[in-house]
Amino acid sequence: MNIYQVNLQSQLGGGEIFTAFLTRAFDRLGVPTTLFVSRDAGFWTGLNLPISTRLVPVSESICDAVPSSRGWVIDHSGLGKVVIDELLQRQHYVTSIAHMPSQGRRDNAYGNYAYVFGVSGYVIQGLQERGIPVWEEPLYGIADLSRGASDEPMVQASRYDWDQRKGRDRLLSWIAPFVGPLLSRQVFDKRPGITLGIVSRITPIKQFPQLFNLLSPILAEYPQFNLELFGSGGYASVRDLRRALAPISTRVRWWGQQTNIRAIYGQIDYLLTGLPEKEALGLNVIEAQMMGVPVLSVDGGPFVETVAQNLTGIRYADPRMDGGTDFRCLLERLISQPFRFDLSDTEVQAHLKKFSASAFDARLTRIVEHMKNMLD
Repeated sequence: MNIYQVNLQSQLGGGEIFTAFLTRAFDRLGVPTTLFVSRDAGFWTGLNLPISTRLVPVSESICDAVPSSRGWVIDHSGLGKVVIDELLQRQHYVTSIAHMPSQGRRDNAYGNYAYVFGVSGYVIQGLQERGIPVWEEPLYGIADLSRGASDEPMVQASRYDWDQRKGRDRLLSWIAPFVGPLLSRQVFDKRPGITLGIVSRITPIKQFPQLFNLLSPILAEYPQFNLELFGSGGYASVRDLRRALAPISTRVRWWGQQTNIRAIYGQIDYLLTGLPEKEALGLNVIEAQMMGVPVLSVDGGPFVETVAQNLTGIRYADPRMDGGTDFRCLLERLISQPFRFDLSDTEVQAHLKKFSASAFDARLTRIVEHMKNMLD
């Protein structure tokens, strides 16, 4: 069976991490794949792809790059109706993995695929509401804790991840290499108190500014809490978040994108998520729990599936609904009684097993067998 994966994103995010461990899962099942990527994306060689995977950077039309021999196409980046129709005319079986929920979106990005695979039950629910053909079992994901493993200390990096589609970001990206070397780079050291961590790209999908416009004034009343940000974003996203964090700015540190995943989670007490409704899964949520770090999330979206309430984390009421009352109660609870969990606990293990490599392989095996039948 010929399997052609397509991910044309130029920036590294959760969808690309997902693509990498999906590719490794195919390899474990003895099913080699070809992965077509953007020629402008240089990060793929650092994502530990298996040697059985053929990595093909493309700049021309993806239809010209995909071989004519019939196969299963797995799209990760939204190919569009014209491209999908052409692949269908070539007798390919074209599917997609939904790395974004369709709830609240006006476009019908998944209308032309034979199947769409959701990364969570929340994503699947949104697809079903639109009448899109879905695989009814969530794929979920795997915590890749081996990325960037190193004994070197974490050094502050740029908080900006320039969006080359925007003129201002493109201009600033040209200036940054000249200014960067003149700036001092802080080495991470854990501060006294309770450390909240954000481990995520700073993108509009996460809605961090909207969240912290509500949470920052509350956090300002509790000096016990510090906030560490591990991630980068475009100029506007960083600017808006910085403004939202103004009430606690002296207790916030920006570390930019860091690759040593284990080191990050080893230095924070709790992981903070963004708002839930635009989130498809949250690989950072899975990673944190696998490292024994409790997650603090709004009670909604995929976090209902990924965060086991009062077991591996605490889901609090949406502050847009209660003005942050429940979040305030949460802070007081954490001050009086820190929340921890034991990775050896049987309930914890049962929850985290859903996000293990063996469980992912079992789900993928069922899909592969189905696709073999469809291609016969």
